[in-house]
Amino acid sequence: MKTGVYPCWKNQFQIETEAEVMSQIKDCETFSVSFDNGVEEWTPYDTDGWKRRLMTAKGITISVTGKRSVGDAGNDAVANLAFKNEQDAEKNFHWTFPDGTVVKFANAVISVKNVGSGDSTNVAPLEFDVMSNGKPEVTPAV
Repeated sequence: MKTGVYPCWKNQFQIETEAEVMSQIKDCETFSVSFDNGVEEWTPYDTDGWKRRLMTAKGITISVTGKRSVGDAGNDAVANLAFKNEQDAEKNFHWTFPDGTVVKFANAVISVKNVGSGDSTNVAPLEFDVMSNGKPEVTPAV
């Protein structure tokens, strides 16, 4: 397990490209993570007006921007989901942290937001969201 500060590029993403084959996604540039937390709250008489809370739901969305790299298995796997719906838009997805922790998202919903559009002199982008679809499996670094 590594400790200390690290550059963001040390985070790595893999997507299922064939049955049980995970591949890196080439040319990813930026990502952001959003935790969607469901919190139930109530104010009982015995708390002097102070609220009680309990987290009852959770979801994760990873938003990724990069460049469209035709011929790369991971990049192609994402881009090929642009016109898919329902379970056809789901793929297994792994996020590996710099310390070695791995988060495995089974059947993550991949929402492609941009595949190749931009100014005439731009390099074609690939932008997508990875949304958890149930509880991910977290394997801590050793």
